[in-house]
Amino acid sequence: MELSETSPLFSSVKLGSAELKNRFVMAPMTRSRADAEGIQTPLAATYYAQRATAGLIITEATAVTKQGSGYPVIPGIWNDAQVEAWKPVADAIHEKGGLAYLQIFHTGRIAHSSLVGETPVAPSAVAPNGETMTAAFASEGYELPRALSTEEIPAIAAAFGTAAKNAIAAGFDGVEIHGANGYLIDQFLRDGSNKRTDAYGEDRTKFLKQVLDAVIEAVGSDRVGVRLSPWTPFNSMSDSDLETTFRNAAKALSGRGLAYLHILNGGNDNRPSAEAFALELAEIAGAPLIINAGYDAAAATAAIEKGIAAVAFGVPFLANPDLVNRIEKGAELNAPDFATFYVGGEKGYIDYPELASA
Repeated sequence: MELSETSPLFSSVKLGSAELKNRFVMAPMTRSRADAEGIQTPLAATYYAQRATAGLIITEATAVTKQGSGYPVIPGIWNDAQVEAWKPVADAIHEKGGLAYLQIFHTGRIAHSSLVGETPVAPSAVAPNGETMTAAFASEGYELPRALSTEEIPAIAAAFGTAAKNAIAAGFDGVEIHGANGYLIDQFLRDGSNKRTDAYGEDRTKFLKQVLDAVIEAVGSDRVGVRLSPWTPFNSMSDSDLETTFRNAAKALSGRGLAYLHILNGGNDNRPSAEAFALELAEIAGAPLIINAGYDAAAATAAIEKGIAAVAFGVPFLANPDLVNRIEKGAELNAPDFATFYVGGEKGYIDYPELASA
């Protein structure tokens, strides 16, 4: 599908303090190219700069603490060396005329002790099903997590605030709080993983609100987005009353002046119902909506026409650094090389051809 330059996808939009040149957002995607200390490698600057024609780049999930760094060779943002390693990435994106938010997260129960140096933590001692990756890149069953004490949870929320401040120091335009995909914030939100009887169980949005308070205090609300994934069962997530749970999460965002709400509609194969509920959540939250999962040019155009602010593309941006140009011209897209998603190195990372040389 070739789009005219008057397509709403190519119009600008303001999200918080950021003025996006178009409605294409590069979705956050783990690429596992950092080193064992969570320090981003120089290749990342090339990778992200290649994709800076997006209206907004949201980086791969970046850990706020060692305790929350639950996968091998993912980046962190909790110390000076990590901040310094991210600076060339932000600079490279800006030099190409792009904008970028750093996504920040804590993996919670999805971690492995070989990576974080302790028993993984969670709202409750409930292990997910399946296997995770150890520091030695071996698959092992998930460990039974340790339930966090009431007293230690505020320090984790405060770590999100420090991470946000570090992201701005590294040159990013804002941060996205990762409340999706079965990581720690999501684990607190859902009753399948949160069995607590204290204040964090009575109000399962309490941890999310503490994270918001810390991050907003650190960098200002107009540089903060939040990602949620109501339908995604990834990482063994479940909830007995999904719609109520996520309406409550949206209420926790309300009145804060956030830059955007980012909804992953993966897991709901009925796009109209997914979009309708996402728009409802965004209205409750009082924030512009970014939608993600399985969009092509036609579906993205229709989403913008429904009042969705922007559309996030994941794998299409991974395989097509010039995705915006290709969609504008109706050109064929590169096929993604799934075998290279998480293996390190240049192949399948910075070597996808652009249209002129495709």
